[in-house]
Amino acid sequence: MTPPVGTLPARQPAAASAQTPVHYDHDAASKWSVHFQQTVIQQWHNNFTPRYAGDFSLQAREQAKLSLTTTAFIGRKLWKGAAVYFNPEVAGGSGLSGATGIGGAPNGETFRIGDPAPQVYLARLYLRQLWALSPETEQFDDDNNQVAGPRPTRYLALNVGKFSIADYFDQNSYSHDPRTQFLNWSLMSAGGWDYPANTRGYTVGAVLEYISPAFALRGGLSAMPTDANGPVLDFHYGKAQAITLELTKPYTVGGHPGAVRLLGFRNQAAMGNYRLAVRQAGIDGPDVTAVRAERRTKYGVVLNAEQELTANVGVFGRLSYNDGHNETWAFTEIDHSLSLGVTSAGTRWKRPTDRLGIAAVANGLSPEHRAYLAAGGSGFILGDGRLDYGLEYIGEVYYSIDFPRYHAALSPDYQIIFNPGYNTSRTSGPIHVVALRVHVEF
Repeated sequence: MTPPVGTLPARQPAAASAQTPVHYDHDAASKWSVHFQQTVIQQWHNNFTPRYAGDFSLQAREQAKLSLTTTAFIGRKLWKGAAVYFNPEVAGGSGLSGATGIGGAPNGETFRIGDPAPQVYLARLYLRQLWALSPETEQFDDDNNQVAGPRPTRYLALNVGKFSIADYFDQNSYSHDPRTQFLNWSLMSAGGWDYPANTRGYTVGAVLEYISPAFALRGGLSAMPTDANGPVLDFHYGKAQAITLELTKPYTVGGHPGAVRLLGFRNQAAMGNYRLAVRQAGIDGPDVTAVRAERRTKYGVVLNAEQELTANVGVFGRLSYNDGHNETWAFTEIDHSLSLGVTSAGTRWKRPTDRLGIAAVANGLSPEHRAYLAAGGSGFILGDGRLDYGLEYIGEVYYSIDFPRYHAALSPDYQIIFNPGYNTSRTSGPIHVVALRVHVEF
């Protein structure tokens, strides 16, 4: 992911990720921005002896899985206030158990795609038009999807095209980017936000932003996939679309930046209904895909906060909820989630550009969703054939070893997962997941 221009707070907290692109010395007349990233992650979990298994259970034994993403970030200024951004991307590899069996999947760089062979595709292609609302300006550096130059301190911006909706909403300086921060899906975004996207995480739509020093307000209309977690987007916006609104309030406490974000969303698509699927279950159990109907909705809210405590330490948290009546459609099978964490720069041990992160997550399901899984139903992430419900608890710790000379970072990562897939009786103990990530960016 790449944070959007205009993200607040404007000053990057000291304990946020240190891996950033090279900032070239462009003059004021420069019209181009060109950057590159590559991330490779090797991940493994311990063997365990399950008491039972279903079609979408976490596998008891499997080989370590490798993922790869490579992205080019190309931007060019057009007329006054306008720029176009183009991001071709290559992705390959597989998540553990094909990114199934755990609501908070452990690798945010993987997708639920059957073919692990590297694929080239268009990640982003969008136009950004900015209108100044004040004469005061501030200078912005060349960055990913950001051309260097002055920008008004108060403005409107319209972004239209293909992008990730998470480029604009649910930002967090400490916990948002699996390429440089925490790997778990429920730490890179709010778990309860079923954010609109195709299988690879991108959508087509428009985002309107009002940015000022006091607050930021964003609203988006974007496409949903034609099928749950599907690769094809539905451009019939009249019957399938996502509406997202978010208010961001930056502040300082004792000179340390912080921000609170309140996000609300409503998704509409041809979703199945969990309660109806259980009621109409056949001999093979309930099937939510058999009771789909157009214009079904999912509503939700996210509270997201971050606070720098000292020059080297910051904390964050997210609380998210969706109604959970209808089928999970785009992100993952989490209906409510709470995450808390802390990150620290390595200044105390004389590694100021290293980062240490520790976080904990609790994920849960709506009563309708858990009843559907308990009756033997499956979604596109979960399906053990039965369910002895409990919250899914996840802890993660990573250490990012920065190599500024090479614009690279090496990050060992450990996650411990209790009740994977919300099942309290399927495994006799927690699942241990270890990973090693290599990230290069310039």
